[in-house]
Amino acid sequence: MTKFLFVTGGVLSGIGKGAAAASVGKSFQFRGLEVDMIKIDPYLNVDPGTLNPIEHGEVFVTDEVWDFNPSEDSSFTIAEIDQDFGTYERFLDKTMHPRNNITSGQVYLSVLLQERAGSYLGRTVQIIPHITDEIKNRIREVAKRNSPDILISEIGGTVGDIEASPFLEAIRQLRLEEPDDRTALIHVTLVPYMETIGQLKTKPTQHSVKTLLSAGLQPDIIVGRSDRPLSKPAKEKISLYSNVPKEAVISDPRISVLYELPLLFEKQGLGDYLCDLLRIRARSPDYSHWENIVNEFEEADEKVRIAMPGKYTQILDSYISINKALKHSAAKLGAEIKIEFVDTEPFEKNPRKLKVLEDYDGVLLTPGFGTRGAEGMIKASRKTLSTDIPFLGICFGAQLLFIAFCRENGLKKANSTEVDPDTPHPVVDLLPEQREISKKGGTMRLGGQEILIKKGTKLYEAYGKERIIERFRHRYHLIPEFVEQMEENGLILSATDVEERIVNVVELEGDHWVVGVQFHPEFTSRPGSPNPVYLSFVEAALEHKRKQKKD
Repeated sequence: MTKFLFVTGGVLSGIGKGAAAASVGKSFQFRGLEVDMIKIDPYLNVDPGTLNPIEHGEVFVTDEVWDFNPSEDSSFTIAEIDQDFGTYERFLDKTMHPRNNITSGQVYLSVLLQERAGSYLGRTVQIIPHITDEIKNRIREVAKRNSPDILISEIGGTVGDIEASPFLEAIRQLRLEEPDDRTALIHVTLVPYMETIGQLKTKPTQHSVKTLLSAGLQPDIIVGRSDRPLSKPAKEKISLYSNVPKEAVISDPRISVLYELPLLFEKQGLGDYLCDLLRIRARSPDYSHWENIVNEFEEADEKVRIAMPGKYTQILDSYISINKALKHSAAKLGAEIKIEFVDTEPFEKNPRKLKVLEDYDGVLLTPGFGTRGAEGMIKASRKTLSTDIPFLGICFGAQLLFIAFCRENGLKKANSTEVDPDTPHPVVDLLPEQREISKKGGTMRLGGQEILIKKGTKLYEAYGKERIIERFRHRYHLIPEFVEQMEENGLILSATDVEERIVNVVELEGDHWVVGVQFHPEFTSRPGSPNPVYLSFVEAALEHKRKQKKD
């Protein structure tokens, strides 16, 4: 019988609920238990696919594509989900399904379309019971799908948000309907440290728990997020005012290696406490493999600097999976990586600023959409092509790399029709099947796709195999006729789809490590097992740095 664990957040958003939830999941995995995870997002979007990364952070893409059918005559394609699923996959080394991301949009859409279809004839459709029943059904459907030992559901946002109220009410009902030993609730809150008086302040946590109690939910465990370990007096005070045992107050301090968090929770007895609470019989925890992974990050003896020119540089979460993939690769190679975002818009007004790219060991051109900053990214590509600095382009970044190469080799006005619809050299254009599509949500080429790699290429050297599966999210692609034309100038088409219709990867011949991939290899990178493309790129950056030192 699946046990249900719920994770809520208090005081403010962005305090690391996702990492805490994934770390708890890892504790169960240490004991040989099967774990699955849900992320509940209270926004009204059906999925985050149309959200700006600056506003919401990265959109994570799954292997599987899900046909969401809110009614018999409607269907929506979903493979774009919340960025917390990247955290889940990286911690648990588990491929998540898109149906595990439950949004308010999906829930309300399902109920409203069912109402229009006549499913509720004679009844007034209300938040309770119809919306809350739909939420509970979705949670239980995930439990039925794989029958995990533990299903962890993280509720997005902050307790007290109006949008989250129906989800908290659904959890209250579900806890009432299930036996006491089948559900538990962890509340993650902020415990700020006041420099002026030298104290950790527990009042925000006390107020947050009171808000949770007003929704009919008593937390079983409090995880206190702070910039330092919780002191004994702080734990005692939280215990007293939150009505949880002292041993159920867990410290979640700032740490240099995020993957150490499950080990930190283990040292505080959280895993054993949860097993006792949920009456789970499990083997003794074995976390030796995870300790080895954490040690890789802590034992770096070399540094490497990577520039990431792009257009979503305002918040760190815009490229969180890329950041993690780079760090996984550096740790595997015994190095510490320093990632620096570079806003490309200033390059358009002042090309002399491009010189800053010469100071880096590697350049990664980031994904994105639209015209803003694109010309600056093309200029960054042309600048890097004129050096021997390793260069990796991801999706949109690969398209702009190709545009830059075309401009360097005779097609002075080469462009993407996404950036310039009237370009005389449309070297990047819409996929044929995208031309008739007008709706923006869930209509791109999405999910895991098979890729054919040509032997003798840098890509083949990275993967060591001719067939792989990676995840895609794009409408535009490199036009094969222009790729063929550029092969005369040193470009190599190193990978296609199985029909050899879509160009998936291009690279440069010779020693200069330049690769552009249409897919998103960052989504399959794991700590201890980095994605081969990123590993090869970081290795090339390290070699370039060493060579520069010798010279």
